[in-house]
Amino acid sequence: MHVMDEQPEGVAPRARDVTEMAGAARDAAEAGHRAVETCLGGAETPVSSHSGVSPTLARGTMPAAGRGVGGNALRLGLLLILALCCATAFLLIGIEGDTDFVLQLRLRKLATFLLVAWAIGVSTVLFQTATENRILTPAVMGFDALYVLLQSCMIFFLGGTATISIDATWMFLMQVGIMLLFAALLYRVLFVSGRRSLHQLVLAGVVLGVLFRSLNNLILRMIDPNEFLFLQDRMFASFNNPDHNLLLISCVTVLLTSVWALRSLQAYDVLALGREIAINLGVDQRRLVSRSMMFVAVLISVSTALVGPVTFFGLLVAHLAYQSFRSHRHSLLLPAVSLIGFICLTAGQMMLEHLFGFETNLRVVIDFFGGLLFILLLVRGASR
Repeated sequence: MHVMDEQPEGVAPRARDVTEMAGAARDAAEAGHRAVETCLGGAETPVSSHSGVSPTLARGTMPAAGRGVGGNALRLGLLLILALCCATAFLLIGIEGDTDFVLQLRLRKLATFLLVAWAIGVSTVLFQTATENRILTPAVMGFDALYVLLQSCMIFFLGGTATISIDATWMFLMQVGIMLLFAALLYRVLFVSGRRSLHQLVLAGVVLGVLFRSLNNLILRMIDPNEFLFLQDRMFASFNNPDHNLLLISCVTVLLTSVWALRSLQAYDVLALGREIAINLGVDQRRLVSRSMMFVAVLISVSTALVGPVTFFGLLVAHLAYQSFRSHRHSLLLPAVSLIGFICLTAGQMMLEHLFGFETNLRVVIDFFGGLLFILLLVRGASR
């Protein structure tokens, strides 16, 4: 009996270590479960009595989350009302001449505002979720610079007259196709194949964007001065006269892409917790990020080919949505960023038409305020 009571040296400490590790793993699993419930449902999560977490604390966090969801829903409703008011004012203020023609033109403009606000806002939020950085936007990948370079090359090699004679639909499809081909090659070489990281992909996009701008500056120095005046007008985003056929094609493309992307809303909520947490909770992070990059490429390409480049618009409306809602739920952020973008575009266009008499461009105003926000974020170090 005395021999049976003796234990080998070191067994008891190792047993205690294993027990502590098992308890820590159980606590971490239950904490992760609560985090997922908070992101995806907000319902109260049962807490085991062996978890070491106070049931009172666990119960106390869920009603707060519920109150936050209710407040966010109220703010979302107020944004919707404000957007409807802006749309009504844009349609009715200052109608002169042929009422039917003016209303049809303004309705097309409103549809363009909504399409661009949704495409740029949603792509920016998804891009920032995938890269875990709220300063980066899809513009750093070089889409805007590639679009401007395409315009310069066509006018330099074909001339302004030949460029205008090309059918608008074929021109739109060609521009979208080239930008998507650029994105596909970039993602294929630097992200899908091999073990390179997403940050190397973003860095490569930044470098290629600089290359495109340099080539564009070279072409601008060699181009005919008369052609340069024509080209300068095409370098800025324009919402003044949207083409009906292009708007229809853009709406169908953006709608199909959005339906595909919205199927993964809950996975994006988990991805917003961080790469390691998302992987530990069962999310295929690499596949989700790859799909996000495809969504972003399609939305940005269609938006840019439709109205032109708007560099800082996504950064501006995304941070307005973050500050207004204080939530990581994409079911709230995506409608919010779209409504905020629609309000900004509609109110900005009304100011340009009725206060400034078309003496400036809406993109100039957006880039001015977006650039100020970008500098402020850099100074404050507000990156994730």
